[in-house]
Amino acid sequence: MTLAVPRTWVVGEVVTAAYMNAEIRDQFNDLISGWTSYTPSWTSTGTAPAIGNGSLFGRYKLIGKLCIVNFEMLAGTTTTFGTGVWGFSAPFTAANPGSSTTNFSYLGSARGHSATAWYTGTVGILKNTSVARIYSHTGTSEWSSSQPHSWAALSSNYLQGQVAFETA
Repeated sequence: MTLAVPRTWVVGEVVTAAYMNAEIRDQFNDLISGWTSYTPSWTSTGTAPAIGNGSLFGRYKLIGKLCIVNFEMLAGTTTTFGTGVWGFSAPFTAANPGSSTTNFSYLGSARGHSATAWYTGTVGILKNTSVARIYSHTGTSEWSSSQPHSWAALSSNYLQGQVAFETA
């Protein structure tokens, strides 16, 4: 049982094993536990991409309400890239931190590889959503079948992203 906030103790209160387990052991277990694997969904604002014989991999670490997510797409010879802007699902919905900014986003980093070059980007998850999008460092475009390069069905074409956010 993981608690959201530490308990406030009252003078004269008897400390029980259950309280100690919840306050100390369970909180510490969150910190030292391993990462959890998941398979992210790969979506698009246009025609859906299909991983084919490529692979999608994700893993996350949840510490209280902090979620750190890593995801990876490795193209295969039968991968199709769809049309429109890509999205990769996170395992949890991002919290609204109380920002009045409509487009408040939690930010992380990404890198992609074509057969010959590396590309970097910024991963963003908007508040109240669970979809990560990648924004190019070289312009204002989001990653898609033609951004930051023309993706091809080759195992040397892959991308990785990481972002940390507060869960709802």
